[in-house]
Amino acid sequence: MIVYWEYAFAENAFLDGLLLYLAEKCARIKVRVLKLLLSACLGGAFAVLYPLFSLPSWAGYMVKFLFGVVMALVAAEGKRIKPYLVMMCAFFALTFAFGGILTAVYSFFGIETIDGTGFYLERVPVAFVLSGAGIFSVLVLAGSRAYLRYRHVQKNLFRCKLSTDARTCLWTGYADSGNCLTFRGAPVCVVSAEGVFALFGAHPRAIGHMTVTTVNGSRSSPVFCCRRLELDGVLHENVCLTVGEIGTQFQILLHTALTEG
Repeated sequence: MIVYWEYAFAENAFLDGLLLYLAEKCARIKVRVLKLLLSACLGGAFAVLYPLFSLPSWAGYMVKFLFGVVMALVAAEGKRIKPYLVMMCAFFALTFAFGGILTAVYSFFGIETIDGTGFYLERVPVAFVLSGAGIFSVLVLAGSRAYLRYRHVQKNLFRCKLSTDARTCLWTGYADSGNCLTFRGAPVCVVSAEGVFALFGAHPRAIGHMTVTTVNGSRSSPVFCCRRLELDGVLHENVCLTVGEIGTQFQILLHTALTEG
């Protein structure tokens, strides 16, 4: 068997660089191209030199783990330890996941031995490996963005208790930093039309109207007054509400003044 070290170096450096990049994106660490390339080259060199040494299996696993930590430290940059830890965990998780995919690909292009103990590996097309790496990257980046959006929403959810003279509603509110609506100098929260009827009944009485501007244009919207709004133990009185589209994950879009002061 002939092994071309430059091919082995290039392939492992590329894959290590890709996995480090994805790990940095998952950890929300700023990508430094030169540090990323240096760490990827270290990974490629390690892949070429590692088979030259004869180590016990437990020592081999330890060396691989420690070198993975070194690669993450070289590629990452920051003053806090938490992003480093998150990136390391993401790097090892992505390495195991992608390694499993590559193992499946190699076994697909291999021929099993007679005794079933291994495979005679044929050459895997480079385009196949690159396309698999590209698909894996797209899936990881899309999943990371979706998870970060979900975390952002969950961190800004609050339990709200709204009360009028006759009714009380327990809702989930979302603190939206983009909600800066005011009515006569007072902050305005946004609820759906169904929420207005649930809180004020079939014949809600508006205290005025205000102009609300969205991407779809400007419109006149009624304003209602909620006598009491209890937000995480803090009581707000005479809170203004208006009608708008707020989705299905929460029932009220809170004004920043109620959550951030």
